[in-house]
Amino acid sequence: MTSREIYDCGFDEDDGKTIAATECPDCAGPLETDGGETACTECGLILDEYRLDHAARPFSRPSNEQNRKRTGPRLTQARHDRGLSSEIGFKRDAKGNSLSNRKQRQLGRLRREHNRARWRSKAERNLGLACTEIARLTSALELPRSVREEASKLYREAQAADLIQGRSIEGIAAGATYAACRRSKHTRTLTDVAEVARCSDQQVWNGYSTLNRELQMAVRPLFPVEFIPTLASALDLASEIEFYARKLTEVATEAGITTGCNPAGVAGGCLAVAVDAFDEPITQQAIADAADVTPATIRSQRNAIWDLERTNDIDLSASASSAVVE
Repeated sequence: MTSREIYDCGFDEDDGKTIAATECPDCAGPLETDGGETACTECGLILDEYRLDHAARPFSRPSNEQNRKRTGPRLTQARHDRGLSSEIGFKRDAKGNSLSNRKQRQLGRLRREHNRARWRSKAERNLGLACTEIARLTSALELPRSVREEASKLYREAQAADLIQGRSIEGIAAGATYAACRRSKHTRTLTDVAEVARCSDQQVWNGYSTLNRELQMAVRPLFPVEFIPTLASALDLASEIEFYARKLTEVATEAGITTGCNPAGVAGGCLAVAVDAFDEPITQQAIADAADVTPATIRSQRNAIWDLERTNDIDLSASASSAVVE
């Protein structure tokens, strides 16, 4: 077994900056090592260089994206190309410097040709229009980004299933937005979506029913308690009235009198009872307009709450006082 040193020339594996030579072979000048390079201080001759950085960490990818390069922003369903398209600027470059008039005219020509070539097919162009419409609807309804992503995903599934043919893009986009609201906790009525959509209420309903029937979506039912905050905010009611109406809605739901009823109408009826308990000058017509139902619906739901009081011997006035105390 040999007893010699592992590195005969004194090579240091940790930094790679050590060599056997001590003087320059050209001019016999002293050597100096800096940044992994060993060079002569007199003539500048480089004798050795070491470019490996042992301190550099290897590039790591997320566990769920082992086969995908990690470049650019994340993929999104809200863009027709999932956010992979290139955008050509206007008056400034990447460093913020102003461009000359000649360069701006050149970029204008490039932008024109880029817009002409960005659609590979009519289906992709229609998808781009639908994504723009969904973005406008979610912005007008003050919905979060997650609802926009869900609505765009539903529209993609509808386009893949050939559900767009014979139907308007605006109607399916509005129906997908309403379906995304139904599948999330952001309560919006069909009328709310139709007010900001570029189609009628019937077209929104047709789009939603088509998606629900053909895609077999798991849509959760709407509960009356979800309409209480919106109605109370629209009527500018006090917090104690809203709290009491919420309690009434929970009692009515547990009693089963809300089955088969319009949830917005039930919420409006509970608000009518709460308004009467606190002697607020709010008419049934105002509550009906806020809930998008008729005053007859508000009266019938209010009478159902009062019947529940008489049947179960519940003192609603006392309950209102306890709600204020809490």
